[in-house]
Amino acid sequence: MPSPAKPDLQAKLRDVPHQPGVYLHRDRFGKVIYVGKARDLRKRLASYFTPSRKRTADHKTRALIESIWDFEVHTVRNEPESLLLEGKLIKEFLPKYNIAFRDDKRFLLVKVHLDEPWPRFQLARVRREDGARYFGPFVHAGPLRRTISWMSREFGLRACRPIKPGERDFQHCHDDIIRNCSAPCVGKITREDYLARVGEACEFLQGHARERILSIEEEMRQAAEDLDFERAAELRDMVENFRVTLKPIRQFRKRGMPGKTIDPEADVAELQEALGLETPPLVMECFDISNISSNHIVASMVRFANGLPDNARYRRYRIKTVSGQDDFASMAEVVRRRYSRMLREARERAGGEAADSTQENPLEALRRWERMWEKENADRTGAKRRGRSHARMPDLVIVDGGKGQLSSAMKELRRLGLHDLPMIGLAKQHEEIFRPGQSDPLVLPHETGALRLLQRIRD
Repeated sequence: MPSPAKPDLQAKLRDVPHQPGVYLHRDRFGKVIYVGKARDLRKRLASYFTPSRKRTADHKTRALIESIWDFEVHTVRNEPESLLLEGKLIKEFLPKYNIAFRDDKRFLLVKVHLDEPWPRFQLARVRREDGARYFGPFVHAGPLRRTISWMSREFGLRACRPIKPGERDFQHCHDDIIRNCSAPCVGKITREDYLARVGEACEFLQGHARERILSIEEEMRQAAEDLDFERAAELRDMVENFRVTLKPIRQFRKRGMPGKTIDPEADVAELQEALGLETPPLVMECFDISNISSNHIVASMVRFANGLPDNARYRRYRIKTVSGQDDFASMAEVVRRRYSRMLREARERAGGEAADSTQENPLEALRRWERMWEKENADRTGAKRRGRSHARMPDLVIVDGGKGQLSSAMKELRRLGLHDLPMIGLAKQHEEIFRPGQSDPLVLPHETGALRLLQRIRD
């Protein structure tokens, strides 16, 4: 059997973006031999294919370079995410040229057993099916430990080890005296009030800490004005710990497969309720713009059906009408091209019937045509059904970005008469959901299936 032709790596390198991410090197048999991370994927990968690198590298690196047959890249939003994804992929593939992360060491998690009499926050490295609530993983252990310590003091939560502390444990503990604990073990607080404090701490760990951080920053400024620089520095370090610890980090699952805890149907139903949609978003399409250079701008479209990837209908677009890096105009172009083509193909299949010949708007007419074609297709035999399948109009359109990208995309839908087609924008930094006609974004809790579904589509 002839060996497959080696890809043109220099040509492939030109399509790699200048973004943080993780790269995988494969040998001629397709096996992953090395996984690495980079702040700039293009620059890091280019360094492997320069003649000087091969001449000056050590024996191990030269052997790696000579074995590279192909590579693939996965972009992420920041360096902590690249570290998480790198560790996950190394454990998954066990590449021969990687040493770090091949053991069973994992990033820290925070867990709390809400069913315990007096719950407390603990650190863990393995997520178990033990009924506990888990947060993380967290990349930076130091800031996390300091954040948990501050959180226990701020909310008056116990830090002692006994599952059910009592009077005897209280006699050997000083946390109540120095006001670091609300002393639930001796009844100084009811269980309902204590659980309410635990709930506030859980909200804080989920990233709902903006007002509290602003309050600490104000206290820091006041301390500086009072010349209490030691206290101001302490508060400054505390705020930095919060920002590092609570920075939103995606959890990476096995590619192409939903995780064990994912219920696609339930996530779709939850998303419908969260967005107030009239029908479940069974088919969703998401657009993203990538500026590889000023003259090479591409857009990607992924499609989900029933909460799962519809890989065969993924699309990539080379932006044609936009000069320079203009995400808003690029998003408008790709949305216009996608749905004007779907409308045109639908009218051709309908024998040239025009939507404006009836009282229906284009979207209503297209939905009616789709129902008609589905019924006709269901009545035919398998042999007659063979032929090109046409993608149905999505129930929800998602653009990767904030108000600007959403506004540009909505203008194109209105021009096409598709103003009733539901559309949202998903901003990466704080996972905010922007909706047409509403100034304030929708922020869903991080553990909700609806947000996880949107993240899977966007990622």
